Amino acid sequence: MTARQARTGADTHSPTEAETSASDREEIATLADIRRLAGGCRRCDLYEHATQVVTGEGSEHARLVLVGEQPGDQEDLQGRPFVGPAGRLLDRCLQEAELDRDECYVTNAVKHFKFERRGKRRIHERPNAGEVQACKWWLDRELKILKPRLVVALGATAVQALLGRAVGVMKQRGQVLPGPDGLQVLVTVHPSYLLRIPDSDAAERARSAFIEDLRKIHTVLGKQLSTRS
Repeated sequence: MTARQARTGADTHSPTEAETSASDREEIATLADIRRLAGGCRRCDLYEHATQVVTGEGSEHARLVLVGEQPGDQEDLQGRPFVGPAGRLLDRCLQEAELDRDECYVTNAVKHFKFERRGKRRIHERPNAGEVQACKWWLDRELKILKPRLVVALGATAVQALLGRAVGVMKQRGQVLPGPDGLQVLVTVHPSYLLRIPDSDAAERARSAFIEDLRKIHTVLGKQLSTRS
């Protein structure tokens, strides 16, 4: 598949043996293995234009995993998830919900930044189904290592990657849905959605609703997010 196909939404083809990266042939047993090997990922064409791969970060003992869509501009430059405007908003909302990001593991469904260049700006483009499926290889391994009790799906792309099907985020938000292999998935919006609401009153209502979604994590996990039971 060409880079143009990736931008226009064509599905990513399955890698041939020649295209398969070394990561497919190596045992991945730790999050450090993922960070070490993902930089050589060629499972789709997004690596061609991104600055670097952005894997997850956080507690290796986390019972709670937060999954977003993909890295943004700042994440791509810094090599860390959720460090841009949406990430800073997420941090504030987690605090208001009495949750500690340091006890969570934060990652994305897609590990490379997909964008359209407009002058000097890089404008976010939503990854297509093929790119999400290709990168699910890495997300599955993160979850297999962590074995979380709860995963929070931030937005439609994360829901699709985690559940393998489309779910109406606004209709199902705040609900815990069953995923594969016994995974529990709490559905909510992506914090970038809150940043795009132009009306300040509407934005504050949406922010409050998002915090209420996050507070439901306590119902499932209690207060100790990094203690395995």
